Amino acid sequence: MPSMSKIVFLGASSAAFGMSMFRDLFSTSDLAGSELILVGRNIERLDRSLRLAQLLNEKKGAGLRIESTTDWRAALDGADFVVHSTAIDRNRLWRFDFEVPRKYGIRHTLGENGGPGGLFFTLRTLPVVFGFVREMERRCPRALFINFSNPESRIILALGQHSTIRSLGLCHGIFLARGQVASILGLPEERIDVWGAGLNHFQCLMQIRDRETGADLYPLLKEKEKSVNASVAPLTRKLLRGFGYWLGCGDAHVGEYLSFGWEAGEGGYNFGWDEDERGKLMRLIDDVLAGRASIPSWWFQPSGERAATIISSVLLDRKQLIESAVVPNCGIIPNLPVNAAVEVPVVADAAGIHPVSLGPLPDAVSKLMAIQVGVQQLAVEAAMQGSKELALQALLIDPVINSEDAARGLLDELWEINRPYIRRCI
Repeated sequence: MPSMSKIVFLGASSAAFGMSMFRDLFSTSDLAGSELILVGRNIERLDRSLRLAQLLNEKKGAGLRIESTTDWRAALDGADFVVHSTAIDRNRLWRFDFEVPRKYGIRHTLGENGGPGGLFFTLRTLPVVFGFVREMERRCPRALFINFSNPESRIILALGQHSTIRSLGLCHGIFLARGQVASILGLPEERIDVWGAGLNHFQCLMQIRDRETGADLYPLLKEKEKSVNASVAPLTRKLLRGFGYWLGCGDAHVGEYLSFGWEAGEGGYNFGWDEDERGKLMRLIDDVLAGRASIPSWWFQPSGERAATIISSVLLDRKQLIESAVVPNCGIIPNLPVNAAVEVPVVADAAGIHPVSLGPLPDAVSKLMAIQVGVQQLAVEAAMQGSKELALQALLIDPVINSEDAARGLLDELWEINRPYIRRCI
């Protein structure tokens, strides 16, 4: 019987991410007897999440004890694990992050983790995160904070520098990269092993190997990509030819960090698709809860996210390898700054999270990534201090910015839009 634990899920009223967490938490009996506290602001959506969690818990026989609350402070008392997936008015503000810079002539891809959009995600997100974390320092100082919210690198960087709480970030980008590589190679994903290190959404695949034979697949990838349709990952393939390695988990993501990233497309995030998909899922959940539809089989299958795996591995001392997590650098990647947040493989066991070093990055790749580390460091300090002056500096060193006048103009406009959420955190 595993040790019982208390798991707090901040942002549980999110239908999409809540479903992913529930699929993972209830697909195992490892956590039987543990307490799961669902926390959200919207009472109606939180109640939907509670009823869904109780249904899946019962049907799968997972054996968790589940409660919900809007009182996040009380929920944190004695927690062992805190899963974080909150966002402030996500799509509405993200649209401003993308559209306002374009008005000033800035060419960019997503406006989420890099460029001016990444800066304002940081400015409004870190105060929320540190509201939770300061309470954790008082109420559950030994808890592990597992972050899913963007901007991942900047959140983990800030926590590493300004809090004693143990933390890591999780992202499925490594699997997106593997899928792209597998498609070009014409091999099933499960046949391929990839080992990546670097920054979130900007990892360098240090090794690509055939899981069955151990063969290095990089030579085959470089040969096969030459004949792939030009519309497939054009930016990432240009980087492969220029640097010799597969970088990132998709053109839109890696393009956020590059001055020329816009060359692969400036369409931004598909907000309409996102809202349609969330609406479909919520209607399906309502139908299942009302008995108008049966439970889809995929609800009983793990989502591929790894928070539940990490929690089980820590509780049961499994020494489980996790393919990728965002953690403070501390020399794991020796040719990136020590005070960076990097994404590398980790091992989870009863002693905590142990990053796995794959050695130094290729020299030119490390220099490319170091530019973005500097941007992230300044953006974090701007958010922690609530400083418009530092925010301007973070913009002016960002390779996405092509004009000082544009930087000042978009800063003034987006600062006013985000003013209710920006506050000093230290």
